[in-house]
Amino acid sequence: MKSTRLLLMVYKPKQNFVRSVYAVIIGVLAFCPFSLSQESTEDKDALMIRKIYDHVLEKGDGYQWLHDMTTQIGGRLAGSDGADKSVYFTKNILDSLALDEVYLQECEVPHWERGEPELVKIMGGKELRSTALGRSVGTGPEGVEGEVIEVFSLDTLEKLGEKMLKDKIVFFNRPMDPKQIRTFNAYGGAVDQRVWGATRAAQYGAKAVIVRSMSLRQDDYPHTGTLAYDENSPKIPGLAISTNDANYLSQELKNGSVRLFVRNTSKNLPPKRSHSVIAEIKGSEFPEEIILVGGHLDSWDIGSGAHDDGAGCVHAMQVMQTLKALNYKPKRTLRCVLFMNEENGLKGALTYADTSNARKEFHIAALESDSGGFTPRGFSFDAEAEVFAPYFRQIVEWEGLLEPYGIHFWKGGSGADISPLKSQRGILIGFRPDSQRYFDYHHTEIDNIDAVNKRELDLGAAAITSLIYLLDSKGLERE
Repeated sequence: MKSTRLLLMVYKPKQNFVRSVYAVIIGVLAFCPFSLSQESTEDKDALMIRKIYDHVLEKGDGYQWLHDMTTQIGGRLAGSDGADKSVYFTKNILDSLALDEVYLQECEVPHWERGEPELVKIMGGKELRSTALGRSVGTGPEGVEGEVIEVFSLDTLEKLGEKMLKDKIVFFNRPMDPKQIRTFNAYGGAVDQRVWGATRAAQYGAKAVIVRSMSLRQDDYPHTGTLAYDENSPKIPGLAISTNDANYLSQELKNGSVRLFVRNTSKNLPPKRSHSVIAEIKGSEFPEEIILVGGHLDSWDIGSGAHDDGAGCVHAMQVMQTLKALNYKPKRTLRCVLFMNEENGLKGALTYADTSNARKEFHIAALESDSGGFTPRGFSFDAEAEVFAPYFRQIVEWEGLLEPYGIHFWKGGSGADISPLKSQRGILIGFRPDSQRYFDYHHTEIDNIDAVNKRELDLGAAAITSLIYLLDSKGLERE
C-alpha cells in the first residue's frame, strides 16, 4: 500500500507536466496554424529535390545520349543530313521513356553549305587558320586578293569611307573584353562585327571581311557563327580567323601593308523541310498551363555541338526521364522541346510560337538550356514588365531550397528559342552554368564530347529538373 502511494505521488506530477506541455503546444499552434504546414511543405520539397539529384547523379542517361549523338552523328547544321538524323535519334529516345506524347513539328529552315576547305593566306607568307561564317557567300573557286585594312569597330567604316575601303579586305579585330566577369557580356560586346561586318563593309566597296574569332582564349581554333546580309547591299564573303592568327596579322600590319588571298566556296541553297522534336507529360490538374524545357537540336558543322547545344537537349530530355522514373505526376503539362535552327535562322522557335499562339496556349514558364554543360550556377528570369515582378517575388522564395546545391536566381535574359513566347506573359528562364570556358569551344571544331564533364552535365540536369518540379508543384500567381 505504501509503495502504491509512492508510485502515484511520483507519476501524478509527471502526468500533469505532460498535460501542461501539450496545452502549450496546442495554444501555439492555435495562433500559428500555418507554421507546421509550411515546414512540412518545405521538407517535402527538399526531399523531392534530393531524390532528383540522387537519381540524376546515379542513374542519369544524359551523358550517354550526348556521347552517342555527337560521336555517331556529329555536326547538325539545319538542312543537313546530320540535323535530320538527330531529329529521329532524339525522338527514338523520347519514345522509349513512355511519355504521354512524342511528335515532330515541321518547319522550313535555311540550307547553307560550307563547301571546300577555306584558305586565308598572307601573300608571300603564312596561311591563317580560318573558317567561313555561316550564310557567307563564296569567293568562287578563283578566290579574291586584296590589301588588308584593320578596324576595331563598325563605326570606323563610315570614317574611312569608300575611298579607303573599295576593293580592300577588311579585318575586324576587336577582341572580347577580358574585364567582363560574365563572358556572355564580353561576347555580346564584340559579336556585332561578326554579324554585320560583311554587310557594312560591302556598302563601301570591300571585297571580303576577315573577323577575329569570338573567344577570350588565345589558340589556333577559328570560330564560326552566323552573319547577316542586308538585302539592299552587295554580298561579300565573311570568314573568321583564330585569335592567335588575328594577333599575328595585326602585328604584320604594324610592320607595313599586307595583302591576303581568300578563298571559300560556301553557298546558300533553297530552304529545306526539317523538324523540332516535342514530348510531353499531360498535367493532372491544370493541363492548360504549360511548362516548357528545351534546347536547340541544330549545331554548327565544324564540330559536333556537344556544349552548343547538345548539352541543352539532353538536359531537357533528362528532366522528362527523371520525373517519370520518380513516378512524379505533374499538375501542369510538362513539355520538352528540341528546337531546330537556332544557329542560323530561329525557324523552329518561330514556328513553335506561331503554332502555340494559334492554339491559344499559355506557357506559364519556359526554360532554355543553351549555355553549355558546365557546372550550374543558377537561373536568370525574364518576362513582360507588367508580370515580371509578381512572378519573380514568388520564385525567389524557393531559392533557399536550391542554395545547398550552389544555385541562385537573378534577373536577366532567357534564351533565343523561347523569346518568341514572351508575349504569352509567362516567365522565361535561362539556365546559367559557369561560363568561363564556354567560349573556348563555342562554334569550333573542338566542341566535342571530350570537352564535356559528365558530373557537371548531370548537376545541370538535376538543377533544371528541380526548378521545373518547383514551378509545377507550386505554380505562379499573377497578382
